[in-house]
Amino acid sequence: MAAPRRSRKGTLVAAISTIVACIAVAAVVGSSAAWPEVQHAFFNGERFANALPSVWGAFAINVQLFVFAELLILPIGLLIALARSVQAPALAPLRLFAMVYVDFFRGVPSILVIYLLGFGVPALQIPGLPKDPFFWALVTLVLIYSAYVSEVYRAGLESIHPSQERAARALGLSRIQSLRHVVIPQAFRRVIPPLLNDFIGLQKDTALVSILGVVDAFRRAQILKAADFNFTPLMTTAVIFLVITFPMTRFVDWLAARDRAAQLGEQR
Repeated sequence: MAAPRRSRKGTLVAAISTIVACIAVAAVVGSSAAWPEVQHAFFNGERFANALPSVWGAFAINVQLFVFAELLILPIGLLIALARSVQAPALAPLRLFAMVYVDFFRGVPSILVIYLLGFGVPALQIPGLPKDPFFWALVTLVLIYSAYVSEVYRAGLESIHPSQERAARALGLSRIQSLRHVVIPQAFRRVIPPLLNDFIGLQKDTALVSILGVVDAFRRAQILKAADFNFTPLMTTAVIFLVITFPMTRFVDWLAARDRAAQLGEQR
C-alpha cells in the first residue's frame, strides 16, 4: 500500500509544480508591454482558424513523403547495416562503401543535401532523369535517414550474442539463414523504440522539402504568411506537427518502458 500511496503523492506534486510553472511563465509573458503585438502576429485566433483548412490539406504531402520514405528506408537501412557487418575479406569494398555512405549522410547537414540533389541533379539535364521536386525530396529523405536507421539496425545486430548465430550454424543453417531466422528477428524487436524515434524526426524533416517548391504544410503556411505578413499560419503548422508527433512520442516512451520492464524481469 505504501508504494501506490507514494506514487499518487509524487504524481500530485508533479502536477501542482507543472501548473505553478505554467502560470509563472504565462504571467511573465503576459506582463510584457509587447505581448499584444506578439500575440497578434503569432497567435491570432481568427487567422489560425482561417489557415487551418488550407494548411491541413497541404499536410497530406508531408504524410505521403513520410510513408513512402519509411517504406524505402526500412529495407535500405537494413541492407547497409548488413553490409557494414560483413567480415569476409572479399567483401571489404562493400563494407567500406557502406561506412563512407553512413559517415557522409550523417555528417552533412540535411538542408545542404536537399539543395544539392533537389537543384543540382535536375540542373544536369540528363535525358530521362526525373525533375519532379517531390521525387527528389523523397530521394533526399531516404538517403539521409537510411544512414541513421542503418546505425540503429547495426547496434541491434551487435547486441545479439554471437552464441545465437553459432547455435544456428550448428543446426545446419547457413550464414544468411542464421541472420534471417535467428539474428535479425531478435535485433528488430530491440530496435523498434529507436527506430520510431528516427521516424519522428523524419516526420518533422518533411517540412524541409518546402525549399524545393513542394507545397507541403510548411510551404502553404509560408504562402499564407506572405499574403498578410502574419506568422500565425506557421504556428498552425507547428500545431499540426505536434498533434501527429506527440502520440508517436508517447508510444515510443511506452515501448521503451515495457522493454526495460521485460529486461528487469528476465534478470530477476
